[in-house]
Amino acid sequence: MSDLAKEIHAVPGPILVIGASGFLGANIFRTLLQHRKDVFGTIHGQKAWRLEGISASHTLFLDLLSPENQQDVLTRVQPATIFNCSAFGAYSFEKDAKLIHQTNYVSTLNLLQKLEEFSVRAYVHAGSSSEYGLNSDAPKESDRLLPDSHYAVSKGGASLAISYFGKVRRLPCVNLRLYSLYGPYEDSTRLIPVLAENILREKLPPFVDPNVSRDFIHVSDAVAAFIKVAAHLTEEHYGESYNVGTGKKTTIREIAEMARRNFQLPVVPEFGAMTDRAWDRKDWVADPSKIKNDFDWGYAIPLEEGLLSSVAWWKEFLKTHSFFELTKKQSLAEKTSVSAIIACYKDGQAIPIMYERLKLVFLKLDLDYEIIFVNDCSPDDSSEQIRALSQKDAHVIGVVHSRNFGSQAAFRSGMEIATKEACVLLDGDLQDPPEVIEAFVEKWRKGADIVYGKRVRREMPRWLETCYKTFYRIFASVSEVKMPTDAGDFSLIDIRAMRWILQCKERDFFLRGLRAYIGFKQESVDYVRPERMFGRSTNNLIKNIGWAKKAVFSFSRAPLHLLTAVGFMTTLASGLFGLFMVVSKLLFPEIAPRGITTVSLLIMSFGALNLLGIGLLGEYIGKIIEEAKQRPAFIRVNRIAHGEVLPWREQND
Repeated sequence: MSDLAKEIHAVPGPILVIGASGFLGANIFRTLLQHRKDVFGTIHGQKAWRLEGISASHTLFLDLLSPENQQDVLTRVQPATIFNCSAFGAYSFEKDAKLIHQTNYVSTLNLLQKLEEFSVRAYVHAGSSSEYGLNSDAPKESDRLLPDSHYAVSKGGASLAISYFGKVRRLPCVNLRLYSLYGPYEDSTRLIPVLAENILREKLPPFVDPNVSRDFIHVSDAVAAFIKVAAHLTEEHYGESYNVGTGKKTTIREIAEMARRNFQLPVVPEFGAMTDRAWDRKDWVADPSKIKNDFDWGYAIPLEEGLLSSVAWWKEFLKTHSFFELTKKQSLAEKTSVSAIIACYKDGQAIPIMYERLKLVFLKLDLDYEIIFVNDCSPDDSSEQIRALSQKDAHVIGVVHSRNFGSQAAFRSGMEIATKEACVLLDGDLQDPPEVIEAFVEKWRKGADIVYGKRVRREMPRWLETCYKTFYRIFASVSEVKMPTDAGDFSLIDIRAMRWILQCKERDFFLRGLRAYIGFKQESVDYVRPERMFGRSTNNLIKNIGWAKKAVFSFSRAPLHLLTAVGFMTTLASGLFGLFMVVSKLLFPEIAPRGITTVSLLIMSFGALNLLGIGLLGEYIGKIIEEAKQRPAFIRVNRIAHGEVLPWREQND
């Protein structure tokens, strides 16, 4: 067994790699997975090209800016070691200052606070030499930070937070400041990948100022540093920051000469400007003596050797990949995991059957999956059924609400904790056939962001089916958003689209309307909606009217427009009628009132119109009041996993 393998096995597990789809994160993630199975990586959106070939069972979705999502991922993995490789703002085109600070500092602060609730034995944070800012001439770890950009401020703030949590709160955390990493899976716009791509064309690319120097360190050496620190972290290291570099300067001119000499390129390199903000600094070199003293770590790959191996790797990689087509290709191909979210109310008998049918579909499609049953305070044995399933299958997760909030709240509750690349929403009564998911996935893999089921026929009395179809068409005609007809909640929603749906914060959640509102590429799949398999439907006339009101008043102002039009027409008619009466009185003074019938009809008509108008306005005002109250859309009380029913821990508990 190699020394690195021994170190990997010494790292406490389970292991969580945050930012596993990034350059450093992917290299750490892949290296760990070669030796261990208790390794999980987080992604944001579709699984990136760097994770091609890795089973989706080892990946989880994580939105670092969502405290709820952070809490859920930590609860699921229960990590003993965390490598946090996430970052935003290192490139010149990443200019959103608010997002830079939220991603690099605020999310780190939130994460460190949560780790005090878990038995984490090592938290290793990927810092940056940018933290030193203007003080960039071979600074020591103890030197003052002089940040010169939002990125430097945010990364420096994170390192200070780590110092506080480590030294004061005694959390086992350290910060590793990285210098100029290069190697496999580096971003295609960086120096070495651009160099490799041009070498294939037997030329050198334009370079930056030849006198700019960097401390180039191979990513394999950085990976070894992270693993070694995690394996040997003790209390004396808590809260410390360490430089991870070679301590050697190499100019861009020397890089160019290495490339020309090793690959016999006759073209003299050109020197110009690069847009990456990091290249604005003339000199950038590490003082790695502290990590050498504390962890006996030093770099092992000289630059020339690393350059040759990196170019060889990129040459091989570019035989089958194109930087220009890579993102599109991977976003379509790497769709291998789905979260099924089932809203359950009085569906205890159907839950085991739903599970078996879903499992068969996912196994047939070779999908990594999780099945989230949301028990919306069902009065039957739904929780026990879910607990029994979770005991025999770790893919099954249960959520229990404190009371019945409705299917829309149940779907939202499940969507907030889903960790796969897409979610499928189903009613728990088996009226949404799980077998249709196969057609959903096929269209999703071909590029659709949302695939919804279209009910071509319902197994119900013809007159009732006609009523449903008529309403859908009326609603579609008055809605301000293009609404599909005969489509319910049964759908597959890609993680990108789902996150935008969750950005809609209204309490009166109408999913199928929001699904249409966000746009994206949407396609339909026809299916026949069967009768409920067990028991009686929980819908009735009153509830159906409520659904209709929710739909219309959430996505249409047509009633108000109609009321305005009727008011205008009646006002005009009243004016004309009044004018007619005045003219008649003047021309024919002998005309006298002929009774009260006309007057009574007019009074009743205008009275009814006023009541209708007040009622419609009341509906809209009622929705405004409901939203203004800011009450939670649902309350989770229990989590069901691995055969246990545990109290739900919210992020602020």
